Amino acid sequence: MAIMSAPFLSVIIPTYNEGEGLISFVQQLFELIGHENQIIVVDAVSDDQSTNQLRSLAKVEQSLTVISAPKSRALQMNAGAKLARADYLLFLHADTLLPESAITELVRFSVSKYAWGRFDVRLDNNALQYKIISWFINKRSRLTSIATGDQGIFVRREIFEKNNGYAEQPLMEDIDLSSRLKTISQPFCISKVVTTSARKWEQEGLLKTVWLMWKLRAAYARGASPEALVKIYYKD
Repeated sequence: MAIMSAPFLSVIIPTYNEGEGLISFVQQLFELIGHENQIIVVDAVSDDQSTNQLRSLAKVEQSLTVISAPKSRALQMNAGAKLARADYLLFLHADTLLPESAITELVRFSVSKYAWGRFDVRLDNNALQYKIISWFINKRSRLTSIATGDQGIFVRREIFEKNNGYAEQPLMEDIDLSSRLKTISQPFCISKVVTTSARKWEQEGLLKTVWLMWKLRAAYARGASPEALVKIYYKD
């Protein structure tokens, strides 16, 4: 049996009912990062057919792993990280697209002194108000050294493991992780943007969603439990 060499990058994608677009998303991601790198999809027992198709692809694509985990981004991403073979981990949402220069930028990170980092983000709606929201997200992240999952958080695997990965909480797991990581180093900020879905803002209302996000972050900063906040976030 041929022994596969260790990849440079392991991309970990938590999923749940992502639909028919998931398989094309993974295929496009391989074209972008190279088939020598690893993609781990961690599904929360979807009741659509998206992961069944991926499992078929994984039979011919050695660098693709598809597993199941309880429905929780933190639990899913931790489960994926345990199977990672690369020294560098990238946690990516299934509705977030990497820039074409992603690997080049991550190689720059790998030879830097930084322990972790994130991309700038752009919402996939070109209306002015969405561009403004994107600008504020990136500006706030640079000022606070805090990143959200939509920004594609990446980290050295050794650092991730030493810091016990994501806290097993139902919300704000990205805020918690970046808060801990920034005590080790400031984030390596990549100005090339990842493009993420604006569907939550579009479906639930722009101002309502902005207000909800700020309210939840402020409550979390004051010590509110993620278990209480998740009920507000998903109350609809």
